[in-house]
Amino acid sequence: MTAAVPGDAPDNRLDSWVEEVSRALGLSTRVDRDLLLDLSKEAAHRVARPAAPLTTFLLGLAAGAAGGTPVDVAAAARVIAELLATHEPREQHHPDRP
Repeated sequence: MTAAVPGDAPDNRLDSWVEEVSRALGLSTRVDRDLLLDLSKEAAHRVARPAAPLTTFLLGLAAGAAGGTPVDVAAAARVIAELLATHEPREQHHPDRP
């Protein structure tokens, strides 16, 4: 396991984590971190917070079933993005407003 370095930037830690998990799982496909994070953010805002990890999991299943290449990941992401576009952002709860 990779130890966190004091002062390590969050992006560096995240990249290191993705690389570590990928190696442990025997994956060689490069992960488009920003694509996955953006998609999960949209799922959380447009559907429900728990939709974020479930959506990225489903994207991974679909991409893996299609071959697991970056092109397969992008194709699955496009389908999900199109579905998310049909959902209005859900209302945010603001405790300071009635």
